[in-house]
Amino acid sequence: MQKGSFFENSKRLFHKSLQHIAFSDDALKILDRPKETIEVTIPVRMDDGTLEVFTGYRVHYSDLLGPMKGGIRYHPLVNLDEVTSLAFLMAFKCAVVGLPFGGAKGGVIVDPKKLSKHELERLSRGYIRAIYEFIGPDIDIPAPDVYTNEMIMGWMADEYNKISRKLTPAVITGKPVSLGGSLGRNDATGRGAYYVLRELVKALKLKPKNLRVAIQGFGNAGFHAASLLHQDGFRIVGLSDSKGGILTEHGTLDPSSIMRIKEKQGTLEGVYCKGTVCDVIDHKKVSNEQLLESNVDILIPAAIENQITKDNAGRIKAKIICEIANGPTTAEADELLAKKGKLVIPDILANAGGVTVSYFEWLQNRSGQYWSEKEVHAKLETMMIEGFRSVYSLQKSKKIDMRTAAYAHAAKKIMGAIEARGTTAYFKQ
Repeated sequence: MQKGSFFENSKRLFHKSLQHIAFSDDALKILDRPKETIEVTIPVRMDDGTLEVFTGYRVHYSDLLGPMKGGIRYHPLVNLDEVTSLAFLMAFKCAVVGLPFGGAKGGVIVDPKKLSKHELERLSRGYIRAIYEFIGPDIDIPAPDVYTNEMIMGWMADEYNKISRKLTPAVITGKPVSLGGSLGRNDATGRGAYYVLRELVKALKLKPKNLRVAIQGFGNAGFHAASLLHQDGFRIVGLSDSKGGILTEHGTLDPSSIMRIKEKQGTLEGVYCKGTVCDVIDHKKVSNEQLLESNVDILIPAAIENQITKDNAGRIKAKIICEIANGPTTAEADELLAKKGKLVIPDILANAGGVTVSYFEWLQNRSGQYWSEKEVHAKLETMMIEGFRSVYSLQKSKKIDMRTAAYAHAAKKIMGAIEARGTTAYFKQ
């Protein structure tokens, strides 16, 4: 991978943690590169009769702790570097909260907004045909990601079933509930982040009503995190989507009201209108860059990678940063934030709620026993709190930042699995 790539940035953050744990050179050699990668071409007959050929990827980073787990994203900027990095992050994300999974990721280079529903289905089924031998409930279990959803996962699971000539619900998670999906999956990522942030606020003995929160990225995860924090009394003062955001100097924004307006108008800019539909608190329009640098106590990047960089890290005012997005902070920015005393809850901990409930779905599919939403929430809360406490305890004892502690905690588990199979030291005896 090229210098400065997303993957190299992710590995740099991981390497920083190694000074705090004992490990063998063998383990590092194995973890520094993916286990295997597949690139596929997917021919799709379009509605007008023409043929388009799309490129897709699936990366298996590590299966040291169990079958691999990771989403599938549809985006015009999907590339192998991105998919490899996300598979790497997924391996650590699973380990940090104690899931018996390794890391994988997939993607297709496509703008799904330009496809009809029929074309989207043909593409989704074609992708599964192309990677069929690369996945399975005991090998690699895909899930939704950017611009994929439960409907697409349902198509993919159905295609796998057709090829295998048997029903295998555990092959894919994030499916519709009627097709074996889990209750509680829709809000899992945002809810998991909420549980972790809530525990940190308790540990620091802070009061929610005194904390101003800004959230960059008002999609599924950002919305649910905002809603749960709002219910707990946190002051939600800033929200943004890809086209811009809103910020209030006084009072608190109501995420549910703003989401209703966004759904009607198509963007947060739709909040700027006349009439009762705009019955929200006074606010001003801001850019995503301005929202990141706003005067808040807690900043939640919940959009895409590389939003906090060396160029703007020095202007970040928030004391706490909770990363719901994957890789929103570059390695250079992370160092600057640490020097300024910022407390960052890293993505591999903060956004692990999604994969945790995917794990629950996999368990339910395999056992044939399904849980209530209340049970799912309770199990998720337990696992996220345990993950947080392990990382926070290591951070305090080693006097290191939380990202380094999270990577060290996860790396110790993954490297332990490598070393249990024998290392150079063992074979030289």
